Amino acid sequence: MNNALRTRAARLIEVEMAAYRAARREQHWDTAWIALERAHILSQPFLGPHLANHWEMLSFAVAQRDAREVVGQIMRLALAPLGALTGRNPVGNIGRATVSAFQPMPIPDDLRQAMADPDRT
Repeated sequence: MNNALRTRAARLIEVEMAAYRAARREQHWDTAWIALERAHILSQPFLGPHLANHWEMLSFAVAQRDAREVVGQIMRLALAPLGALTGRNPVGNIGRATVSAFQPMPIPDDLRQAMADPDRT
């Protein structure tokens, strides 16, 4: 993957993580999860950011005392390196315990366009 794409993804991930942190501060839990999900979609091709996203999801699930999500995030932390090694990360997957860890999902149009257009970052 080229450096320009990595840089673009890193900027977009930071935008989503800032949205997550703001929503969490304001206790807008659904909005916070959506921002984490979007950051997950963007981070999937990059093992370090992908793992960092799952750690943040795990931390948030623990803070919310969501046992199902905690277990799901622990499982995903174990699976993420295998997906990276095999190239089998399910594109577009939101990374939550509410969906299969193996299910590809559509990438939201705005994220797909932002990744494709360097002028949008």
